[in-house]
Amino acid sequence: MSEKAALIGAGAMGGAIGMRLLETGNSLTVFDLDAEKVSALVEKGAIAAASAAEAASQADFVVTSLNSPKIVEIAVFGENGVSSGARPGTLIIDMSSIDPDATKALAAQAADAGLRWVDSPLSGGAPKALIGELTLMAGGAEADVQDAHRLLKHVSSNYTHMGPVGAGQTTKLINQVLCGLGFLAVAEATQLALDAGVDAQKIPTALKGGRADSAILQEYMPRFVDKDYRRTGRIDNMVKDLNGAQDLARRTHTAMPLTALCAEVHRMLTSAGLGGEDQAALMEFFKGPDKEQFK
Repeated sequence: MSEKAALIGAGAMGGAIGMRLLETGNSLTVFDLDAEKVSALVEKGAIAAASAAEAASQADFVVTSLNSPKIVEIAVFGENGVSSGARPGTLIIDMSSIDPDATKALAAQAADAGLRWVDSPLSGGAPKALIGELTLMAGGAEADVQDAHRLLKHVSSNYTHMGPVGAGQTTKLINQVLCGLGFLAVAEATQLALDAGVDAQKIPTALKGGRADSAILQEYMPRFVDKDYRRTGRIDNMVKDLNGAQDLARRTHTAMPLTALCAEVHRMLTSAGLGGEDQAALMEFFKGPDKEQFK
């Protein structure tokens, strides 16, 4: 069944979500400050809107894919924002990765405006969005989460209701801790294999099905070996998410020493000007003189 959706934020992730929604036969109106990003979706059948309010005016679902709570707040509640154009009862599905407490505040503000809210951050990145295989973790009222699935089933293969508003964002922070540590561990292991003279391209096959296997190992070790830095994500976005996890850990008094180290490595790379690069650029952290004994 075709759904009427609006998309606010057509960056790398939002753009991929939009492409998939169009390919699966849904009606999509899109707004982004970057006209070039909007044009890419218009070429696939989307309708361009002059504002978030206009985009939301005829939609049953409004999907936001933005970089921070402040940007989400402006897009939804600012001048010409979603709330000034959306019909009462419209369901906002925030697929951004933002702080759980900020999400709760935004959802409360939406309720005051007669709108519904589901936080549904994701895992899998743009490649999985394009083939409808995202992993989504949703927070919100049971009925709203079920309603959101009418649209989100087109972009996901794993959709889990984690609890009330904010629970999806909390789960995403946990996901990012595991991903951040996984990326760093695989990058470090790749460099060890290269320095030791092992064919690192064979390692994912050799370890497939064992306890060390993972989606990150299978996808990223070959990319680490080849220095394949094509962008499917951003290092500085991982910094944002790991900062969020550390903030949550401080509130819950949870010790997270490995996360702290992982966050520092990502901050170092961001400070070195690599924040806009994909996680594959973690290999830059291991640059150094060749080890004579392995030549």
